Amino acid sequence: MKQITCIAVIVILSASLLFFNSCTESNEWVMFRGENGKGTTTSTVSPPIALKWKLELQQETDEAKFFNPPIIMDGVIYFGSYDGNFYALDIETGFMRWVFKTGDHINSIPFGDTHNVYFGSDDGVLYAVSKDKGKEVWSYDTGEQVQSLVTKYDDQIVFVTNSDGKGYFINTNGELVHSIPNRSWQKYTFQIYEDTLYFAPGSPGSSTSLTAYNIKNREYLWTLGLVVEPAFWYSVPAIEDNRLFMATCVPYYENFLFYYYCMDRNTGEIQWQAEVEGNLTSGTDQWVYDMIGDYSELLDYMAPCIWRDMVVYTSGDRTVRAFNKYTGISVWEKTFDYHTSSSPTIAGNRIYFGVDGNDGTYYGGLGDVSPRLVCLNAADGNLLWEIDIEGKLLSAPVIAGKWIVFGTDKHLFYVLEEVM
Repeated sequence: MKQITCIAVIVILSASLLFFNSCTESNEWVMFRGENGKGTTTSTVSPPIALKWKLELQQETDEAKFFNPPIIMDGVIYFGSYDGNFYALDIETGFMRWVFKTGDHINSIPFGDTHNVYFGSDDGVLYAVSKDKGKEVWSYDTGEQVQSLVTKYDDQIVFVTNSDGKGYFINTNGELVHSIPNRSWQKYTFQIYEDTLYFAPGSPGSSTSLTAYNIKNREYLWTLGLVVEPAFWYSVPAIEDNRLFMATCVPYYENFLFYYYCMDRNTGEIQWQAEVEGNLTSGTDQWVYDMIGDYSELLDYMAPCIWRDMVVYTSGDRTVRAFNKYTGISVWEKTFDYHTSSSPTIAGNRIYFGVDGNDGTYYGGLGDVSPRLVCLNAADGNLLWEIDIEGKLLSAPVIAGKWIVFGTDKHLFYVLEEVM
């Protein structure tokens, strides 16, 4: 059993306010990217918004490369961190209920049920830890880094992949049920919908591709590599009815080349695709490969948001893009001075994401600008508000009830709150 180790933290309260007011609905966020990965919630959060609390997880000179989205259940935030700890924090106060120490960084996205939370670590282990006490219930050693989404299938099976070997179906007693190959994909997300795993690790006949895999029948249905252009990175898919939305990214000379896809989820047939060159800040060209390397540490990089008749993407360049989800025709674009730093979340009719500032690494000549949390009108892309934050926002913010929750590359964890 792992020893629970506490670390020093700083909780900062603030009364900083922004603008107007609204009501809220759901107070939980229990599934990565929301229902079927669509990146949306019925919660609505409107100004005035205050900083509820801010927590410093560790004092490090190096910036964090990842800070994956938490889950929120029964007023408690659960998340893993670059420091190798898995945290349970009271959302109202920032009080640390417990900390569970693993042997390495945690770059997996957790899942929770009635009794336990499940997460992986770079120490190669999948952990099941009790929600109330933070005690290890069971663990399964995969032998390689676990840098993937963790999710459940049919309430009895936990699915996870590791960085060089397999995808594992493990029962809720911590026993292996069966596994599938995973020869190529390391930092990894997927969806499970109606007995099908989108995207399974590479099939035996195409180990460098991602596939659709029927879990119940244990058979591959179609292979992504046969229908889309080869890419450096493939986003997590989002599913609505029989449509599957996803995006890819390829370094292209001194730029990025983005492909946005809508596919038939049953066959993999492309219904539409859009090809776009990245819109980069001047002086970025020599850093393209470094930038895409940084973005690919984020498990939700290029994740789509499906809202009404649109699909919306932030892609790590300066432009947010909304396409008609039926045709792929551009609906609107919104361009910023600096690159977007996170995928979006849509709450009500508003889009939330991070925009980078001038950190002296990629940009120059545009002045001293702080990273920001940005809110757009989802219908037309118009800017509603933005606030400065300490460090760039990593991964899409989680919106739950009256709260906006996210982490930054300065190892800071933020909870913002709507003030009624």
